[in-house]
Formats: sequence, structure tokens, C-alpha cells
Amino acid sequence: MLKQLAGQTAIYGVGTIVPRFLNYLLFPYLTRLMTTGEYGVVTDLYALIPFALVVLTMGLETGYFRFAGQAATERERKEVFETTWGAVSLFALLFFAAALLFTPALARIMDYAEHPSYIRLTAAIIALDAATAIPFARLRQQGRAKRFVALRLLSVAVNLALTVFFYSALPALASRGADAGMYDPAFGAGYVLVANLLGSAVVWIGLYPSCRGARPRIRPKLLRAVMLYSLPLLISGIAGTANEFIDRQMIKYLVPAGAMAQLGVYGAITKIAVVMMLFTQMYRLAAEPFFLADYRKSDFVAMNAAAMKYYVMASMFIFLGIALFKDLFSLIVGADFREGIFILPVVLGANVLSGVWLNLSFWYKREERTQLAVWVTFTGLFFTVVMNVALVPALGYVGAAWARLASEAAMVGGSYWLNRRYYPTPYDLRRIGEYVALGLGVFFASAVFARWLPVRGAEYAVNGVLFGLFGLFAVRREHIDVGRLLRSVVKR
Repeated sequence: MLKQLAGQTAIYGVGTIVPRFLNYLLFPYLTRLMTTGEYGVVTDLYALIPFALVVLTMGLETGYFRFAGQAATERERKEVFETTWGAVSLFALLFFAAALLFTPALARIMDYAEHPSYIRLTAAIIALDAATAIPFARLRQQGRAKRFVALRLLSVAVNLALTVFFYSALPALASRGADAGMYDPAFGAGYVLVANLLGSAVVWIGLYPSCRGARPRIRPKLLRAVMLYSLPLLISGIAGTANEFIDRQMIKYLVPAGAMAQLGVYGAITKIAVVMMLFTQMYRLAAEPFFLADYRKSDFVAMNAAAMKYYVMASMFIFLGIALFKDLFSLIVGADFREGIFILPVVLGANVLSGVWLNLSFWYKREERTQLAVWVTFTGLFFTVVMNVALVPALGYVGAAWARLASEAAMVGGSYWLNRRYYPTPYDLRRIGEYVALGLGVFFASAVFARWLPVRGAEYAVNGVLFGLFGLFAVRREHIDVGRLLRSVVKR
């Protein structure tokens, strides 16, 4: 059964990595066209989108997986889909209407009084993405990975093409006198939002053939049942997403001077760490419907314990692959953003812990004790707020990075304590500890070697050897047939 999870992770990995990689190409492109302050605007607005999506989807994605997985017939599964889809779509529409009504006030509060269109565009993106959340969840629940991947690719391709057009082709045309009225340099980050909005609209249209035979229709009794299950997930999701993105707002409002420039640097460095988040995301896409299916408790416990070990092993491998060569990864961003590359290992460490917490959360979702998620995420939010308030005014984005690591560590600690008390799972702590200790040992050894090596650039050769030794140790320790694994991934 774990082979099934690995296979699904590989499939969704393609669907996650390829679109994100294409979207990632915009990152070095924009950081070479924008100042740190302008990119700070992009970082600020895009930090708000996940938070709003969590509120609007109301935890109903996970609720849909649970109730659709328990449904006895295809008709019942369809009713679960129509009800959750209808509820989210209705709230998305109401949200967009409210955002349009209160745009002037929101623009003043958010310091975008000169660009109220930013608020309207961001609200439209949020509404469209929320409306497509449940249809995308249905594709995952049905195992229609190819359709899932194709639509994600389409969205990113449209976004990428339009962004390049707006920031390169359109100014060139305007400089030659052609369509000069279409280009406004003062619109700045707005063109990023327009490209994103059009990409989301294309996907919204493209999803409808997958929903043929169904329509948004709320069944009050069914919705109440799903909401009772999902409400704790909504509350914890709000806290969790705030915990993940509130550091941007802390930088914006707590740094005494040059806040948007610091926010731009911090956003750029955290973007480099996206590879780790991609791995966690593709694992979540496969693992959530997998672990929430109807398995016997003994099977679930064994699989979850094994999955945790392999997740930590793989995530430490990715951590080293980026942290050991962070100076090379810094070349991805524009020169003005590279000053903050030293915080990259801290951000990567926080991302590793985020995936550990994800693994620790599956048991209470399966047992329908989702109220425990509230305690965990609010613990993390408490640490985020306290640590940011204490560190950001003096240290700026450096303090935000350490606060992020402390928060993720607190959530892992709280989740593990709950697991030991209510649902003991035999995690292989010895093996997990080996991978963490060896990974950190390799990282610190690299730092020592870099200081004492006489030849500039020789540390890359040493780091390559250290990285290879870690990978060899993991392969030998777990008896992994690398050739067979690669053939399996390619075949899928």
C-alpha cells in the first residue's frame, strides 16, 4: 500500500513540480525587473491569498475527502461534491462582492490607496481559486491525475506567457508608439495580478467539463454534517495559514524603516526554498486522500509510521541539496536580493518541520478528532506572533526567519505529544534521528570546511562529496533499489 502512496506522490509530483517550475521561472525574471520595494508589494499581496482561500474553502476539501470516501454509492459521492462545491462557490461570490464594495476602505488600510485596482484584482483571483478548489479535490479523489496535471499546466502557461508579455513585449511596443495607451509603468505589480487572474479564469472554464452531470447544489442536512467535521479544520487552517504568512505582515508593519525592501528580500529568499515546499505539497496531495480512506487501524498506524521515516529521509536530502549550495541558488534572484541568502537554511529547516507536522496530523483527521488541530495551530500562531514581535523590530527579516522555525518546531512538539497520549504510533525515532543528526552534521561540517579551505570554490567539491555520502548512507540504510524506483516513476 505504501507503494501506492509513493506512486501517487510521484504522479502528483509531476503535476506539482512542472507547473511550479514554470511559475518559478517568473521569480528570477521579476527580481531582475523590479526593485526590492516593488517585489515587496508582490510578496505582501500573495501572502494574503492563501489565508483568504483557507477561510473561503472552510476546510471542506478535507471534509469532501472524508465523506466521499465513506459514501456507499456514486450518487452519494455526487451529492457530497455538489454540496461542498455549492457552499464554497457561494461564499466565494459573496466575498468578491464584499471586496468590490469595500475596496476604497481596504486600499487605505493596506496602504494601497494609490492602487485600489490591486485589491479588486487580488479579490478576483481569490474568488476564482476558491471556486475551483472542490472540483480539483474531486479530480484527486477520483484518481484523475492527468486531468489535474493538465489544468495546472494550462494555468501556469497562461500566467507565464502573459507576465512576460506585460513586462517585456508591452513596454517594447509602447516605446515604438504601438498601443502606448495599453501600458502604464505606474501600474507596477498590477500586471502580475492581471496575468494570474487570466490564468485562473482559464482553469475555471477548463474544469467545467470535469463536472459534467453535477451542479452546485447545497443540501442543508449534508452540509451541516460536513461542516461539523470541517469546522475545526477551518479554525486550525486559519491559524495555520496565518502562522505561515503573518511574518510578511510583521515585517511590513514592525520594521522601522525600509520595510517593503526587507519584505522583498525575505520573499525572494523564501521563494528559493520552494523546492522543499514542492516536495511537501506533492506528498500532501497524494497522502491526504490516501490516509483518509477506510483502512484498518493497524494498517494505518504501520503505514503512517513508515511514511514519516521516509519523508524525513527525503526532506533532509533536499535540505542538504539546497543548503550546501546556497550561494549558487542565490544566483536565481537579482543582485539586490542576495544579501539575505544566509537565512535560507533556517527557512529550509522550518519547511522540513512543516512536513513532519503534516504527517503527525493524519491520525486525528482520520479519527474525526479535528478539534485537536485547533490546539496545535494556535500553539504555532502564538509562537509566531510572540517571536516576531520580539525579533523583527531589531533583526528585520532575520528575526522573521527564526520565528518561523520556532513556530514549526512548537507545532511538531505539540502534535507529537498528542499522538503519544491519544493515538500512539510506532514512529522509528532512532532511524529518523539518524537522518536528522547526519544531515545537520553534514551541514555544519560543510561550514567548517568552507572556512579553512584555501582554494576558492573548493567547498563546492567538498559539499558534493558530503551530499553524495548522505544519499549513499540513506540508500544503503533503507535497502533502496534506486534503479527499480526510477523505472517505477518513469512507468507511472
